[in-house]
Amino acid sequence: MYPYFRKLFFRLKPEQAHALSLQLIRWAGMTYLGRSLLHLLFRPPLRPVQVFGLKFKNPIGLAAGYDKDGLGWRGLACLGFGHIEIGTITPEPQAGNPLPRLFRLPEEAALINRMGFPGKGSRFVARQLTGHRPADLILGVNLGKNKDTPLEEAANDYLSLYDQFAPLADYLVINVSSPNTVGLRRLQARENLEQLLTTLAERCRQQQDQIGRHVPLLVKLAPDLTLAELEDALGAITMTGMDGVIATNTTISREELSSSDLANEAGGLSGKPLRARSTQVIRQISQLTGQQLPIIGVGGISSAASVQEKLDAGAVLVQVYTGLVFEGPGLVKRILEEL
Repeated sequence: MYPYFRKLFFRLKPEQAHALSLQLIRWAGMTYLGRSLLHLLFRPPLRPVQVFGLKFKNPIGLAAGYDKDGLGWRGLACLGFGHIEIGTITPEPQAGNPLPRLFRLPEEAALINRMGFPGKGSRFVARQLTGHRPADLILGVNLGKNKDTPLEEAANDYLSLYDQFAPLADYLVINVSSPNTVGLRRLQARENLEQLLTTLAERCRQQQDQIGRHVPLLVKLAPDLTLAELEDALGAITMTGMDGVIATNTTISREELSSSDLANEAGGLSGKPLRARSTQVIRQISQLTGQQLPIIGVGGISSAASVQEKLDAGAVLVQVYTGLVFEGPGLVKRILEEL
């Protein structure tokens, strides 16, 4: 029935449709009856994966950006995801970029967004993550800096967020690759990234005994890095002992778009046009690191074939976002049944 509901949702502006769908899944996840019904409809077969010292019930997760403020993750967990990534979260609330900032490209099964990390801030999100948690769900939190924080002070934002969310999350992600916060991607340069990750790695060592467990730290990379830039970034990531990478964020390239009227809109492109490039980056990371650095693959996943493609390239887990918008809530179950 999802194609019918999608027509209704697509009559709304993209950001309105997203807010409505998130609110509906939030309400469904707030009651035992709602969660039970969702489980009955969407529970997928098990396909366990062990990575980062964590056991995932299956390799398919929900990428950051869908539930920025941790509002609907309990309901979303009932759609069969093995893990859900909240965020991107910034220390202080911020409005993000001016509207409109989210665009659908249905003919391309793609989205363009220039959201700019809008959100209610870390204190609000931390409250949403306390209380009941599904026993079999791995919860990640994606961390970013506030727009008005200078790059030279970015480490303070990430340290503040680490302190807040390390006790609440199963893993944390350092987002230095969004194209929608001015200057953020400069943190992927070797020297900048080494400084940032060295500081975070030290905080991780200091806090491990207090928290009582190791909280894996991952770094999310852009698909637009040259091979030399990717090598530099991976050098910093491996030297500082990060636990893994997420490949990739959205792209500023429009090479894979055909002739959409929205192709010239600024922002990050996601969905099917990103599929080949993200797979290529995953393969490069796997080769450059000798398959020793765990990779979560993201970009253009909407079918079992696209998942298998990422796994064959070297990913151990995958994440969806745009595919969920176009394919609907049965996506995870359908993929795992086909796999």
